[in-house]
Amino acid sequence: METTTASGAAPAAAPRKVDQLLEHYGESHRNPRNETIHFVAIPLIMLSLLGLMSGIHPWLPYAFVAASLVYYARLSLVFLVAMAVVSGIGLALVEAMGRYAVGASAAIFVGAWIAQFVGHRIEGKKPSFFEDLQYLWVGPLFVLSKLFHRLHLRW
Repeated sequence: METTTASGAAPAAAPRKVDQLLEHYGESHRNPRNETIHFVAIPLIMLSLLGLMSGIHPWLPYAFVAASLVYYARLSLVFLVAMAVVSGIGLALVEAMGRYAVGASAAIFVGAWIAQFVGHRIEGKKPSFFEDLQYLWVGPLFVLSKLFHRLHLRW
């Protein structure tokens, strides 16, 4: 049996967790300059993390990607597929960097994080992951959600 509100309308569906996470993340990413910085820095940080992990053990970036995909699978099938593709590209780029992967990744990591903090200084708000570390995994979804919005794709 379908329930209705006092006005006779069906109640609004409860927001999905992925939408709640993106909404909260977006609250500290409203300034267009901060958003632009994040659109560049987040993919670079993702790439650099994979490169740095490859220096610890060649299978570590693959394990990290697999664990991350489990997280994304719990949020959205569309984001899961998109992140699998993005992660695959990142893994391929790390392989292509060969013996330069760790050094290049360290430089990229430092530069991209500096840019992120500059963006938050411009925004005047602290990064979301200071509240909850899961926002480190939500950041890439935020970038994808903006791309999907422009392409009129629903996640």
